[in-house]
Amino acid sequence: GLGIPVKNGVMLAEKQINAAGGVNGRKIKLILEDDTTNPDTALNKANGLIFGEKVVALIGPIQTANTVAIGGVSAPIKLPQITFNGLGPAIERERKCVFHAAPSQVQNARAMMEYAKSIGVKNAAALFDSGYGTVVWNELSKIADSYGVKFLATEKIEIAATDATAQAAKIRAVQPDAVFIIGVTGVPVRAIRQLQMKQPIISAIGQASYEIVKSMGDAADNVVFPEFLVPEDPLPNQKAFVDAYKQEYGRLPKSAEAEGFDTLNVIAKAISKVGPEAGNEAICNAIRAPYQGITTNYDFSADDMTGIKAPDFIYSKLTNGQFNRLPFRVAQ
Repeated sequence: GLGIPVKNGVMLAEKQINAAGGVNGRKIKLILEDDTTNPDTALNKANGLIFGEKVVALIGPIQTANTVAIGGVSAPIKLPQITFNGLGPAIERERKCVFHAAPSQVQNARAMMEYAKSIGVKNAAALFDSGYGTVVWNELSKIADSYGVKFLATEKIEIAATDATAQAAKIRAVQPDAVFIIGVTGVPVRAIRQLQMKQPIISAIGQASYEIVKSMGDAADNVVFPEFLVPEDPLPNQKAFVDAYKQEYGRLPKSAEAEGFDTLNVIAKAISKVGPEAGNEAICNAIRAPYQGITTNYDFSADDMTGIKAPDFIYSKLTNGQFNRLPFRVAQ
């Protein structure tokens, strides 16, 4: 899952901030809790942090349902919170102190469609899971016509599915120009490639991790991701973070780790501006501004509380299991 990667990113930021003297001379103290991906647990843990530990800000969670649950407590008291999921249900637009370190699913969908357009895709197929995949697919389906893309087949699998051969066979039957795959495992990618389909696979950022790519095996080829960090070929402003992360943890980071690193730095910058005793709303207001992060250039004053747009994505392509940064970017 993404819990450990984002935690590692946050902890690296804590180490660096405190090594540099902290925030206004005071050290940051992280209190880590595990929500077990359960909304009830998440809410209980958040209540303990907010009313027991008296934290000045919350980082996380990752799942949309957990974010919505915690936001019911943090939003009314304007406690700053930065989550690792994109904007979810409509209620979140009303929660102006619940910010997002990940793009909205609308922007994920647009980033995928922009790449499809660039390679001339007209007829496509989609294979997505019943959770994250369905959310992104719902957005893709709304904008397909505007990109001139027709989906000839759409197939769904369960999140925990270990085989998607039957769904992949239906997709092979329509011979699409490209296959959109949205999920959190390597199962659908393996299924497509095992049926000898050579078409490009356009995937969402949720699958752009080393663990998932490893699970794809020999199928990890000609798969393109709109994402934010290709550590094998980082952008100039990302290199120092990649080097520091590798030195600290002995492995390369991806977008989740960069998001974790950015969130604590955003909060620290806001606190340094208004002071730790300024109160929830003042810190929240200080966060509500543009921020040049490692992940991307944020604008936390935007309507979706993140400001990420399609031109902010970079693109990577798997070739024999290796991420390679593509020159393609969406025009501003």
